[in-house]
Amino acid sequence: MNKKAELYWNQFWKEKEKPLSVTAWQFGFEPDELAQLVIDGIKTATCSSYLAYQIENESIPAVDDYSIILNSHDDPVAIIRTAAVQVMPFSEVPESFAIAEGEGDISYVYWRKSHEVFFKNELATMGKKFSEEMLVVCERFELIDVKI
Repeated sequence: MNKKAELYWNQFWKEKEKPLSVTAWQFGFEPDELAQLVIDGIKTATCSSYLAYQIENESIPAVDDYSIILNSHDDPVAIIRTAAVQVMPFSEVPESFAIAEGEGDISYVYWRKSHEVFFKNELATMGKKFSEEMLVVCERFELIDVKI
């Protein structure tokens, strides 16, 4: 976590008992636009490649995890709390989840096309190939704070 994110986190919690664990990250594609969708209350979910967590030796998100959302300049813009997490094949992601991601025209067709492109590019950098059966981590979250 960078210093700006750490300062924001500490200022938000002040004297309250703060959670022990927090991560700070950007959305992988169009971080500013997607962060704004979170701030506007449109985007309440995100998904990522399960394989990426394995390769990077990171734990997948868990309920009640906190995250600081960063913009493309690594400035903190919001805090979210994970509300639900499911791991499932890409082909089984339900339309309701795709809509909760709030991207593009908010259609299932848009979600599938854009995420297939994203995952193909991401996996190619890891020497892997996209598959409809690849596991994805589907995370629903709630907005906790917006940095003013």
